Formats: sequence, structure tokens, C-alpha cells
Amino acid sequence: MPQVTLTEECMRLISQFESLTGAGSRDCIVDNRNERIIFVINPGDMGLAIGKSGSSIKKASDVMGKRIEVVEYSADPSQFLRNCFLPAQVTGIDFDTDEEDQQIALIDVRDEDRGLAIGKAGKNIFKAKVLAQRQHDIADVQLMQNDSA
Repeated sequence: MPQVTLTEECMRLISQFESLTGAGSRDCIVDNRNERIIFVINPGDMGLAIGKSGSSIKKASDVMGKRIEVVEYSADPSQFLRNCFLPAQVTGIDFDTDEEDQQIALIDVRDEDRGLAIGKAGKNIFKAKVLAQRQHDIADVQLMQNDSA
């Protein structure tokens, strides 16, 4: 289990997020490139984080001045990666190692979810890579090419 080091800013944001939504959070990433804050929330707290009709997450977003995205934590790396890519449907995950013996996750998604998994300017795959590294020490996350073309 990698050691996640939180900056003072992240600790402040997590505290603010928890008091606004009631959802427990274990990690936070300020993604200035995509103007968002990503929170890794405790298992089972997704309902609290989002709130009725999205009210909690909207309120937190308004207060913090950035779009907020939440990913539910899972101790199982495969499930955690599935959570990172939601709402895209992951159909398979394989783990491999590179030349330096670092773990790589190979993700397979439905063809129709491929664009959603990558995201505008690659922001969803970026989120999955950063979170997988921080939470499960996975060096890289790659989408597999489907040969059905």
C-alpha cells in the first residue's frame, strides 16, 4: 500500500468537503489543468458525497470554486480502477509489469465507452493514472486497443 502524502491545501479541502457533504474522504487531487478537484471518498459514502439530485456535490463545487469529481475508494485495485472510469463500463482489467518491474493496468472498455473513458483532452485517463499511482502504486494505466475494427 503506497503512502499518500497530503499537502496542507488538500487537508483543508478534504476537511471542507467532509463538512459540506458529510462524506469521508481519504485523498484529494487539485487538477488545475482541468479546473477540478478530485476526491477519493470512503467506500459507501458516494450517496452522501453526491447528495439528493447532486445537491451536496454542487454546493461543495460552488463553495470551492472548481468542479468536483469523486471516486469511491476500494482496497481491490481492479474495483478501484472500475470506479475511476465510471460511468464508462470497464469490461476487463489485466495487470502487467514493465521493464522496471512496475505494475501497469491494461483496461478494456466497451467500444461505445472508449471516448468517455479517455475524456476530453484525456482528462479521465489522466485521473485514473494519478489515482491508481497514489492509491495502489500502479505505475501506468493504459486502454487496450480493440481489434474489432
